[in-house]
Amino acid sequence: MKISLLIGVLFCSTIFACGNENDDRFIFFLHNRFLEEHHLNEPHPEFGRTEYNEIIDEFEKNGCKVISEKRNGKVNARAYAIGIVTQIDSLINNGIKPKNITVVGTSKGGYIAQYVSTLANNPNLNFVFIASFRNSDIENIPDINYCGNILTIYEKSDPFGVSALERKKTSTCEIKHFKEIELNTGMGHGFLFKPLKEWIKPTLKWANGNYNLK
Repeated sequence: MKISLLIGVLFCSTIFACGNENDDRFIFFLHNRFLEEHHLNEPHPEFGRTEYNEIIDEFEKNGCKVISEKRNGKVNARAYAIGIVTQIDSLINNGIKPKNITVVGTSKGGYIAQYVSTLANNPNLNFVFIASFRNSDIENIPDINYCGNILTIYEKSDPFGVSALERKKTSTCEIKHFKEIELNTGMGHGFLFKPLKEWIKPTLKWANGNYNLK
């Protein structure tokens, strides 16, 4: 298990803030299903290795404080999300503004992030859901309710991710900012295995409160 930063030491320093020395930005990163069920360096037969550490490094070198771990086994998305919400509540109780907290999830991690959005029920938190919505989700996962500032990123050649506008329509919580980005890398679901600038860059902008993405 890798934990990029533990909650207990997150408050020791504010000099590594994301964009502003006195305004720390936190990213919870939730990885894909393949890495949950395989070793860190085990390659996917089609998409290669999940570059988990490299993705975290991209967030950290841009000044964000990252909270992440490699999940092991087939975890329950909703149950795991409850633990993330507890950590978010801890940050907020220690004076971190909700707008400075972003939950980023790829594939299954994106579904966990959607449950975090639902359970936290805080319109000021930021979320980036990557390759984690299909039209059948409305019927198959009816208990998800988007809440917060929502960015969804999906790849045109990926059958496991499409526009989530239908989920936005069914959600009842306040969504102050909502944006979708369709990529066209031709990499299918494999685009999220790597820290591609095509999704890393808008994710960082969203985490920094730049909601006017082009």
